Amino acid sequence: MSASNTEQPIAATEFMAADDFTLPAGFELIAADPELGPRILTSLARIEERLGEAIAQTDKLADVASRHLLLAGGKRVRPLLTLLAAAVDGQINDEVTEAAVVVELTHLATLYHDDVMDEAPKRRGVDTAQTIWGNSVAILTGDLIFSRASLLVSELGTRPMKIQAQTFERLVLGQLYETTGPREHQDILDHYIAVIEGKTGSLIAAAGEYGSLLSGASEETVQIMARYGELVGVAFQLADDVIDIVSDGASSGKTRGTDLREGVPTLPTILLDRAAAAGDESAREVRALIDTDLSTDEALGAAVSALAAHPVTEQAWRIAYEWADRAIAALAPLPESTAKAALTSFAHAVVHREG
Repeated sequence: MSASNTEQPIAATEFMAADDFTLPAGFELIAADPELGPRILTSLARIEERLGEAIAQTDKLADVASRHLLLAGGKRVRPLLTLLAAAVDGQINDEVTEAAVVVELTHLATLYHDDVMDEAPKRRGVDTAQTIWGNSVAILTGDLIFSRASLLVSELGTRPMKIQAQTFERLVLGQLYETTGPREHQDILDHYIAVIEGKTGSLIAAAGEYGSLLSGASEETVQIMARYGELVGVAFQLADDVIDIVSDGASSGKTRGTDLREGVPTLPTILLDRAAAAGDESAREVRALIDTDLSTDEALGAAVSALAAHPVTEQAWRIAYEWADRAIAALAPLPESTAKAALTSFAHAVVHREG
C-alpha cells in the first residue's frame, strides 16, 4: 500500500471550469437551446466548484483521500438530472444546485464503499482508494463524504432531509441484499432488480425528486421525476452489466469482467444460468468456463469473450432497453420542452453507450 498521495492536498482550483464541461450522450440538444444550454453549463460549473468546497478537509490525509475520486472525473450525470428535473416545470435556483451537490457527494461516498466491498482495483481509470490507503481509510473517507452531504441537505429543509434519509436507507439495503443473496424460493432476477433499485435507482430517483421539488414544480411533476429517475437508474445499471462484458474497459476506467471474477451475479450471468437450466448446452459450456479459476487475465478474458458471444448478452441489452422505455413512458404527462426531450434522449443513451 502506497502513501505517496497523502503528502500534498490538491488545490480546489484543479476542479473543472465552465469551459471544460461536455454534456454526456443524450444531452446534446441542451447545448442547442440558447436559454437552457448556458444555464445548465453555468450551473454545472458552480456545482463543480461547490463539490470542491464541500469535500475539503483540514486534515491532509482526509483531504487528499476525499478528493481522490472526485478529481478522477465522472460524468456528473446525477447533478445534470437534478438540473433538468428543475427545468421541466420550474426554475434552476441555488437550492437546486446545492441539492445536485448533495446527490453527487452521496454517489461519490458509495463508490468508496462499493470498491471495498468489491475489492475493485480501478475506478475512473485510477487506483481505488483502498488500493492506495487500505480498506479502513477508504471506508472512513466514504463516511466523511456522507457526512458532508448530510450537512448540506440539512440546510435545504425537512422534506429534502427525509428524501436523503430514505435514499441512504435504500442504498444500504441494496448493498445488504446483494451481500446476503436471494431469499429461499425468491427468483434470482427479481432479487437482482431489487438490489439495483436500491443501489442505483434510489439515488437517481432522489436527483429527480430534489430538482423538481426545490424548483417549485407541482407535486405531480415531483412524483413523475422520482419515478423516471428510478426506472432510468435501473436501465443504467443493467446496461453497465452488459458493458462490463462487451467493452474493452478503457472508456469506463474499470477492470473488465470484475464481477465474473468475483462471482457476482449480473444480468448476463443470470440469463445464462436460466438458459443452461432450460437445456441450452452452449450456456452450460460458458458457465463451466466462468466457474473455472479466473485469477489470471487470460482465463478471465476467455470467460468474458465467451459470455459476450452468447445470445444471452443480446437478451440482456433488450431488457435494459425495456427499462429505458418505461422511463420514457413515465415522462408522458409532462409538457413538451427541451428538458423533457433531453430526458427522453438520455433514457436510451444510458443504454446505448460504451462505458
